[in-house]
Amino acid sequence: MSDRAYILINVLPGQTSSVAQALSQIKEIKTIDPCWGKPDIIAVAEVPDQDALTQLVLNRLHGIEGVTHTDTHMVYKLAETKTR
Repeated sequence: MSDRAYILINVLPGQTSSVAQALSQIKEIKTIDPCWGKPDIIAVAEVPDQDALTQLVLNRLHGIEGVTHTDTHMVYKLAETKTR
């Protein structure tokens, strides 16, 4: 089972295409959506665990030329509520 996270990515002006291209080479990144405004890109990542997400964001995404900031949101499952 894998964990999913939404990663909001800000990039330098004019760098959205090159950053999106670099993201497309990372197997953990499942979708890449360039956006108007901030963030510049919203990506969805699937990773085995939180440690893998940390490594992905801090080492790989922040290593891409043009990336200035990321805001990462890990998805969690709500406990099922019982109906009376």
